[in-house]
Amino acid sequence: MKFHVSAQLEYEAKTEGVLILSVQALRTARQVVFDEQFTVEPYLQSEELSAVNGENRLIRMEVTQPGPVRISYNAVVDNHYLQKDYKNVDQPSIAKMDVQVLPFLYPSRYCQSDKLYRLANHLFGEIDSAHEQVVALTNWIHDNVEYQSGSTDTHTSAFDTVTEQTGVCRDFAHLGIALCRALTIPARYFTGYAYMLKPADFHACFEAYLGDEWVLFDATRLAPLNGLIKIATGRDAVDTSIANIFGEIDLTSMQVSCTVAEGQFTPIYL
Repeated sequence: MKFHVSAQLEYEAKTEGVLILSVQALRTARQVVFDEQFTVEPYLQSEELSAVNGENRLIRMEVTQPGPVRISYNAVVDNHYLQKDYKNVDQPSIAKMDVQVLPFLYPSRYCQSDKLYRLANHLFGEIDSAHEQVVALTNWIHDNVEYQSGSTDTHTSAFDTVTEQTGVCRDFAHLGIALCRALTIPARYFTGYAYMLKPADFHACFEAYLGDEWVLFDATRLAPLNGLIKIATGRDAVDTSIANIFGEIDLTSMQVSCTVAEGQFTPIYL
């Protein structure tokens, strides 16, 4: 299924500084990027970088003088969503897991799995299948946490979300990751473009490592799983920020879009 994704960002620079953006769709085995365009007005010296793990794509731009900065990204992305039955997939032991997966078992800044160990095992520890555990915890988050725009901020963690029982997509994702890790299931944060998301915006959810592959889950159920275009993955939102700003540079406008470019779309949810 082909999608057209776009992001239009406008900043006002009050001083010199640096912008590091992560808005480009990833190139993966299941996601092919076509007709990609990235423009900046006025012209700024920029370079494309790869994150430490070699997967996430970053654009670093040097802002040399005060004034407006307008950024436009457009691409056509062919997304091959894999739908299969994971119920009977054998979960590898930690002793046999690939070393690259292990960091996604550890607590992180926003995903304090060590603090949620007792809760996770009380609610989901008796479920035999790792896949069914993730399905159950995803359903539990959806049923017990209220989605409410503006209810949290950049300091809100998974532990806070359990306490306050409200949040936005980022908080739903952090809680899902923390509960997975508390059950010794590797999990990572996912940011992307989302088809059918209203209002249109960047979206966050999570992936759990089941068998020998990463499987996508979204406790908000605000967008179909096969309508999500991956931008970045990481331990939590720290690793996948859309923008990192150094200097007095303010975001003044943002427009995000994800539409079907080609094909007949049938939404798939959890």
